[in-house]
Amino acid sequence: MLTLRTPEERFVGLPDFAYEPRYCEVDDDEGGTLRMAWIEDGPQDADPVLMLHGEPSWSFLYRRMIPVLAAAGHRVVCPDLVGFGRSDKPTRREDHTYARHVEWVRALAFDVLGLTDATLVGQDWGGLIGLRLAAEHPERFARLVVANTGLPTGDLPMPDIWWEFRETIQNQPTVQVSDFIQMGCVRPMSDAVRAGYDAPFPDDDYCAGPRAMPGLVPTSPDDPATAANRAAWSALCESATPMLVAFSDGDPITGAMAPVFRSQMRGAQGIEHPTIHNAGHFLQEDAGEQLAGHIVEFLDARTGPTPA
Repeated sequence: MLTLRTPEERFVGLPDFAYEPRYCEVDDDEGGTLRMAWIEDGPQDADPVLMLHGEPSWSFLYRRMIPVLAAAGHRVVCPDLVGFGRSDKPTRREDHTYARHVEWVRALAFDVLGLTDATLVGQDWGGLIGLRLAAEHPERFARLVVANTGLPTGDLPMPDIWWEFRETIQNQPTVQVSDFIQMGCVRPMSDAVRAGYDAPFPDDDYCAGPRAMPGLVPTSPDDPATAANRAAWSALCESATPMLVAFSDGDPITGAMAPVFRSQMRGAQGIEHPTIHNAGHFLQEDAGEQLAGHIVEFLDARTGPTPA
């Protein structure tokens, strides 16, 4: 598998993101390895909060949330998906598959970091990947947080605005990632923040991941990922693992999934689910501190002394 690695100098001076990256190697599924990156903050002996970003962002998206969770005493772990952030970037779109992304995150979270009693925070593809892991490895997770995400099987149509996004990012001559992030926000971003989102992608050769991911979302019942996603959805519906549903009030892509999660997931019952106001698809960017505060409350309500 041919890959590119973004030069480190691209990440110097990012606003509110002075975290030192950590690296590991994972199997690339073709006999080689890929370097994956992640950042951490908070006490190392605390139960982990695994925060997974989506398309076309990277762990920079969580910069406003990490300090809130760390200050509340939680160990925060934010990986960069393969093809994004500081992780290696396969140069061909066909190198990216849904199954590979699930396995790459699984390898980092479990084989490398050995995470247990984890809280998943998944938005966009962070949910598509993370919810698969939560369903297939329930013994690793103590709590789940879903935020502007889903677990599509191709049985329901995707909204028109998502098809427009997919067409644009797959086919326009060059990809300016910050433009897509801004379109998914309701609040304006500064030039410095826009540069932070563009940092992993010096030119279009690095953009196979952002271009490929929309094509991996199951949009028909015979999609290669449909069976696994159906099984995961069924398992999660029956799971007693507490689930916080924290969607924004301004996401035309996944907003319709909030009431579905709230009504169908056993773990979501009896929980007061917040709505994050004045926020778009990328609610971490628009209202990260607000979302983080709700997650802290959710974790505090489910943390107590171990029974004797």
